[in-house]
Amino acid sequence: MYIGRFLVIAPNFAAYRVSSRSFPHRKIVKHANNLTVTPTPEAPPTDNPYISYNCLQVNDSTAIIGNGSHVDPIAEKLEMGYPARDALAMSLLSMDYEKDEYSTPRIAGILGPNAYIGIVRPDALIIKSVSEPTLIATYQEVHPTPFDIIPGETPDETARRVLRLDYEHPVCAGAVHRSQEEFEMGYINQTDMWWHIAWRFHSPPVH
Repeated sequence: MYIGRFLVIAPNFAAYRVSSRSFPHRKIVKHANNLTVTPTPEAPPTDNPYISYNCLQVNDSTAIIGNGSHVDPIAEKLEMGYPARDALAMSLLSMDYEKDEYSTPRIAGILGPNAYIGIVRPDALIIKSVSEPTLIATYQEVHPTPFDIIPGETPDETARRVLRLDYEHPVCAGAVHRSQEEFEMGYINQTDMWWHIAWRFHSPPVH
C-alpha cells in the first residue's frame, strides 16, 4: 500500500519517512540541529519547491517534524513563545496544503513536554494531542491513527524500523528520541540499506 510521506509521533520519540513514486532520488542529511531532505547527486534537475526541506528541527525543549517547509515556521513560533498546539495549527493553516497536482497535505508533529500531531488537507485542519504512538500520512491514512510500533534503542534504529515498514516506495527516514529535555537524532537512507545488504552478501568469509 502506498501512503506517501508519513510520520509517527509518540510522547518520547518521533519519526518521519519519505516515500515517493515521482521523486525517489532523495536522501536525508544530518546537521547540528536538524535533518534535511535533499536530492541525491544523480537526481534529475527540478524546480519543484517541495523536494528539499528540513524534515526535523530540534530546539531547546522541543523537536518539530514534518513533510515540508512548514517545519521552520513552527520552530520559529515555538521560539517566540507560542504554545505547541497553537504553533502547529497556525503554521499549517497559514501555509495550507501543497499546491501540487495531488493537493498533498502538510503533516507535522511536535515532541516536547506535550506531543501533538497535525495535518492540513484541502478539506480539513486537524490537530491532536498524542499519548501513544500515532501515525499520519499524506495519502489514505489522513486521520491521526494509533500505530503499533516499538522504537529502537537508538534514533538510527528507529529510523531503520520506519524505513522497513511495509509501505511502498521507501526512500529515507529520520527519527528523534526524547529523554527528559535531551534530544538525539538519527536517520537512514535507502541507499545505505542496499549498501549494508551488498556488504553482507559480498564480504569475504572470516577464517
